[in-house]
Amino acid sequence: MKTLRFPHPLVLMLGFILLACVLSYVLPAGVFERHPDAATGRDVVVAGSYHRVPASPVSPLQALVDIPKGLVDAASVIFLVFVAGGAFTVVDHTGALRHGVDWLLARFRGREAVVIPIVSVLFATMGALENMQEEIIPLIPVLLVLMRRIGYPPLTAAAVSLGSAAVGAAFSPLNPFQVGVAQQLAQLPLLSGGGFRLVFLVLAVAFWIAGTLRYATRHRVAPETDEPTSETAHGARRSLVLALLLVTFSVFGYGVLKLGWNFEQMGALFLGLGLAAGFIGGLGLTGTAESFISGCRDMTFSALLIGFARAIFVVLEQGQIVDTVVNSLSAPLAGLPVTLSALGMLGLHTALHLPVPSVSGQAVLTMPLLVPLSDLIGLSRQVTVLAYQYGAGLCELITPTNGALMAIVAVCGVRFDAWWKFVLPLYLGLVLLGITAIITGILVGL
Repeated sequence: MKTLRFPHPLVLMLGFILLACVLSYVLPAGVFERHPDAATGRDVVVAGSYHRVPASPVSPLQALVDIPKGLVDAASVIFLVFVAGGAFTVVDHTGALRHGVDWLLARFRGREAVVIPIVSVLFATMGALENMQEEIIPLIPVLLVLMRRIGYPPLTAAAVSLGSAAVGAAFSPLNPFQVGVAQQLAQLPLLSGGGFRLVFLVLAVAFWIAGTLRYATRHRVAPETDEPTSETAHGARRSLVLALLLVTFSVFGYGVLKLGWNFEQMGALFLGLGLAAGFIGGLGLTGTAESFISGCRDMTFSALLIGFARAIFVVLEQGQIVDTVVNSLSAPLAGLPVTLSALGMLGLHTALHLPVPSVSGQAVLTMPLLVPLSDLIGLSRQVTVLAYQYGAGLCELITPTNGALMAIVAVCGVRFDAWWKFVLPLYLGLVLLGITAIITGILVGL
């Protein structure tokens, strides 16, 4: 029996861009009226305001033009990927990463399996706190060194990082970019229903860790090793570079969580890391420059994927069919019983996340429509938010239009069909857990 095999990721992205172009000719153009929302600071749709507008089909030539536009729209993320890739290659060429990982594994000898739960919980926490995704890309080289040293396959690096963060974000009781925005739009107190969500967050993260650990153990190979060196000078330099790396990570976390850093500030931090690591690590000016360029070159594919994924939404917006899709999918929910309507909302958010890859953007687009509908049929607003969280949030694990996912899988050197083979059973299990949470929420009157 032949297994599902995806085309090359760039071919897949081009296929979605072409599909979006074709849909702009097939689907009627339409828009919702929008107004500024004081609580979220965003423009939100007005329920019942959908209306047709003159067709604006996107020609194939314009769709090609939209690819550079997508790259420009995602420029801050793309340059972060380039700069961070270059910086970590400089760090790697000093030998510090492997030196640090070997030191760490020496402390966990015989207990290497605990690395997966520890790293997964860390990233799940970051996902739950601030919806971490693109910020993970620069950290993948470190995780790849760690996993290879243990003997785990490269896919494990994507699973413990992006996978754990996406699960943490989807089930989070306080993620400001998902549940926070949705609760504000639903006029619910922030953190309300937090205890209920926390229970299912713990179950979801435990389920993800178990699946990741099972895969990693089954596919474990002989760990990679380096020839040992006893050069004291090199050891001291590597220790200093490692100390610099730890300081950088600390500043990175503080900047993201406390200072609200954008990708430009993150890029500047990693650029400083690369320059300082090359100097401290003894690479010299030329060696540092060559290592930096090598790292940027290795990240080109991942950077292109982010821009191509963004171009899909650019085409859909230009064709003015995003609102048409939302209106068409949400209208039938009004005639369903309460429980089926809630599960229908879960399916709606799952389907919408392919053309609308931003979780916060999806909340702004859908919650003003679904909250009045839930009031009309007697469905709790909290459950309406749950359906959004699980539908849109879990889709981050599988959708090819998620630029961060595609980039991280590419950095790991893993084919997307191999990722799908790993993730689909876990995704379906998490969706069942989400359905359980929705039905439980209805029964207990959440």
